[in-house]
Order: sequence, then structure tokens, then C-alpha cells
Amino acid sequence: MIKILHTADWHLGKRLQDFSRMEEQKLALEEIIQIADEQQVDLVLLAGDIFDSFNPSHEAVELLYKTLRKLSKNGERPIIAISGNHDSTQFVEAPDPLAREMGIFFYSRYDSIIPVGKLENGIEVLNSESGFVEIKLPQHSEPIRIILAPYANEVLLKTYLGEEDRENEMRNILANKWQTLADKYCDQNGINLFAGHFFFVKEGEKPEPEPESERPILHVGGTQALYTSNIPSEIQYAALGHLHRYHAVSKSPVPAVYSSSPLAYSFSEADQEKKVVIIQAEPNKDVDYEPITLKEGRPLFRKRFENLADTLSWLEENPYCFVEITFATEHAIDAATRKAIMKAHDGIVNLIPEILNPKGQESLSLKVEDLGKDMVTLFNMYYKSEKGQEPNTELIDIFKEVISQNEDL
Repeated sequence: MIKILHTADWHLGKRLQDFSRMEEQKLALEEIIQIADEQQVDLVLLAGDIFDSFNPSHEAVELLYKTLRKLSKNGERPIIAISGNHDSTQFVEAPDPLAREMGIFFYSRYDSIIPVGKLENGIEVLNSESGFVEIKLPQHSEPIRIILAPYANEVLLKTYLGEEDRENEMRNILANKWQTLADKYCDQNGINLFAGHFFFVKEGEKPEPEPESERPILHVGGTQALYTSNIPSEIQYAALGHLHRYHAVSKSPVPAVYSSSPLAYSFSEADQEKKVVIIQAEPNKDVDYEPITLKEGRPLFRKRFENLADTLSWLEENPYCFVEITFATEHAIDAATRKAIMKAHDGIVNLIPEILNPKGQESLSLKVEDLGKDMVTLFNMYYKSEKGQEPNTELIDIFKEVISQNEDL
């Protein structure tokens, strides 16, 4: 039996608006290392979105390398890491020749092929080709086959695989590619795994919306949702990345599981428990897998208050968190109230006024998504909440003139 740890979506270097999460990320990754050691894990799968940007900071890069060295037990425990939609394919694979000597395999490009051969630490790469690697660990007789599916948009897939990027072609291209690899390598004498960073759904089911912090994969030039039926039936476990919540998209015939991110990265994730997954696998048997909850990091809360006393009381009782506060008020949050709230806690990310109309008309309740609306729309919303009617054309024209002058300054 081989034990595997599945994790994903580290997003190293990610901030929560003006707040750094680096210290929390260090704690969360130390917790993952501790779990891997306590569980005596043989192999780690890191399913993409290693960094949060194409050009990560020096601190984020240093944290990755130090973490992987510890997680690999200085080369004894192999790590397979694929890139996600936040990662630069060139940047992720840059350290691969050196990292490979410690059993850390980075894979981000479908035209890359991991070299075959035995490493000094005893780990052996038995077979390899585009999108696939088969390894053997010195302490186990059974080989481990992994279909590698890093994120790639339709343009990159066309470049790598030589196919047209039409609406329904991507699913077929990838499904055919994966099935070909499974037919060639994934017999019943080894452990057959899949590591992918795409948006998977069950065919016929309506996809759930992606959280705010996950840049949508479903966009022009991106890749549409893939189906769990696109994963070959020979696969015993599909380790997925992209969704930040723990989520088993399918359990049979192929368990396809999102492990979640190690921290909550947006307020849409406020109620989620963050996890890693421990898998126990043997050839030609169903795997056992168990999510383990992570405890490190500040929790995120969305709270609504109607008076200052309740606000300050809650903030005092919850010092270690990030919070988005909606404060109900008839007009605006006055300077003294705002100052008292902001001074009471070091983790207030947003303080949003909910304007209540004293005339009994419908209240103006601003949400985070409203902040992305244009100024004219917001002005219309405000005016209607205050006056109970739409502003006339003349007033709108005056408002447009004022904001255009500000833009020219």
C-alpha cells in the first residue's frame, strides 16, 4: 500500500487586499509538512496554482523551495507539482533539473518530457512522455503511474497537441489524450493516478459558481468545464486543483477530488474548512481517501451590525481573523464611528455602509460586487435611495461632467 498526500492552490504570495498572508502561508505549509510526516506519506501531489501570479515575489519563491525541501524529507519523499492557471509555465519548470535530483518533479508544459532514469535517492522514472510519468519508489514494488494535466488554455492546447480550438473540441482532445496514455501504461499491476488543474463537473450537472478569489477559467481564450467522464476509468484517484473548497466532484467509478486551498483567500470562502487529502492506494483496488482539516491561518468572517457597541464587542471577542463589516446607518458612517471601528481591530478588510432610508423607502445596501459598477450606476442607486425616484437627465449630465473633470485632473 502507498500513502499519498493531495494538496493544491497554495497561491504563494497572495494578499487579501492590503493584507499580506505570507506568515499565515508559512504556518499552513508547516502544518501540511507535519501531517505528511505523521501520516508517513510516500508521495505528494501538488495540483496547481503554486503561486498567485506569473511573476511571484522573492519571498514567495523562497517559501516554496524551503517547504518542498522539508516536504520531500530532503529527497526521500517524491513530490509531483503541476502548474495552474495562476502560474507561469516557464517559471514553474525553471528549477526542475535541480529539483528532480531531490525527487521533486515540476510539470507545466504539455511538450515537456521528464527524463527516464534512476536518481541517487533511489527513486526511478520508469516511463515518461508528454503528459505522463511512471515512477517507482525504492521501498515499494508497485509502480505509480500519473497522468499529468496542468492548466492550459485553448491556444496552448492547440500549440501542444496540434488541434483546432473549437467550442467542444477541448474536452475530446484531452479525453482522447488521457485515454491513450491510460491504455498504454495504466494496467492493473500498478497504481494509476491523475493530477489536473481544470474545472471539472459531472456531465449534465450545472456548474457551481467559482469563488471571487479564483480567476474564472470559463472565459474567452480559456477552457470550458471538463467532465469527470473525460478521466479514464483506469484511474484510481484524480487529484484536482482550482476550486478552493474541498469537493468530491465524483466518487465512482473514479474519485475526482478538489483538496481545497490551505487558507481562505476571499470572503466567499468564509465558511469553508480547508483540507488536505490522504489517499491509501494499492494496485487494482479502490482507493481509500480521507480529508484532514487544516487549522492554521486567520478565519474570514462577513458580519453585519446595526450599532457601534455590538460591533466593538464582537471585534474584541474575535481578535484573530479578517472581517468584512457591513454597518447599517441612515446616512453614512460618521468619522468618529469609523475611527472607533477601525482602531478596534487589525483585521478589518472592508467597512461597508448599508444606507437605511429614514423615509421608509427601500434601503440602499451596497455589496462588494457593487464596487465594480460604474459611477453613474452607483449615483443612480444612491439618488433613488435618498429621493425615492430616478435622477432626471439634466442631473445625470451634470454628474457626468463632474466626474469627467476629475478624470482629467
